[in-house]
Order: sequence, then structure tokens, then C-alpha cells
Amino acid sequence: MQLAQQLLDLVEARRWHLATAESLTGGMVGAVVTAVPGASRVYVGGIVAYTDEQKASLLGVSEDALLRSGAVSGEVAAAMADGCRTRLGADVGVATTGVAGPASDSRGTPVGTVFIAVSTPQAKAVVPLRLSGDRGAVRRGSTREALELAIRVVQEGYPERR
Repeated sequence: MQLAQQLLDLVEARRWHLATAESLTGGMVGAVVTAVPGASRVYVGGIVAYTDEQKASLLGVSEDALLRSGAVSGEVAAAMADGCRTRLGADVGVATTGVAGPASDSRGTPVGTVFIAVSTPQAKAVVPLRLSGDRGAVRRGSTREALELAIRVVQEGYPERR
């Protein structure tokens, strides 16, 4: 909750609003954010888009990107972050997509492969991750990493490079 509080404080200080787009985390980022009292001053909402069809229809991810790169890709994570920012009227969009397990996806992407993305008026960042552990550990790690990336991008205004 400390990371969520820090992010909310940074976003509020800029008089911005925050939105989330989640796949593998299934709403965990939004849940952690809304656990902070007063989150509604900054957080406008989130979209859980678990299927490719929902990523396309709810977030505006292009079907070409989904076919070319697959749902678990930096390209799709970036489009999800932009999509939630645009569609929910926020200044900061945070997105997660990946494979939590217990098995690889239909493309053979290994469990623990995750992409997180953040989009703001000044910067965009996409970070690939390889997380270990069971399904819960991958989802919790993805949530933590998404909040940490959002803090860096909002605070520093430029993409994180790994």
C-alpha cells in the first residue's frame, strides 16, 4: 500500500488522474490503489481485459498488434496503457499483461513473462519482466513492478530503461 500511496500523491500533486488496464493481474493494481483512503481524488477507474477481444474492444488495442506480437508483448502493453488513459479520461495509464501460469500461453510464452507499461502526457515506458514463483507470486510481483514503474515515470517524466 505504500507504493500506491506514493503514486497517488505524485499524481495528485500534478493535478492528474490515474487509470489502469489489467490482464494477468486481474484488477490487483486497481485493488491496491483503491485500498488507499482518498484514492478517488485521483483514481478514475480500471479495465480488466483478459481476452484479446476485450483488449481490442475496451482498450482499442489493434487486432494487427495482437496478431503480430501477441497479447503478451511490449507493443500490446503500451497500447493498453494508452487505451485506458484515453478511454477513461486519465493523465496516467498503467497496464499489465503476461503469463501468470500455471502453464504457458497458446504461443508458448513462458510462465513469468510479463510486460508493464505506463503512459503519461510527457512519457511512455514499457518494461519486460521475467518473474519467478507460482501464479500468485507472478501476479503480486507484476502489481508491485507496475506501481514502481508508474512512480518513476510520473516522478521523473522519462521512460525507465532496463
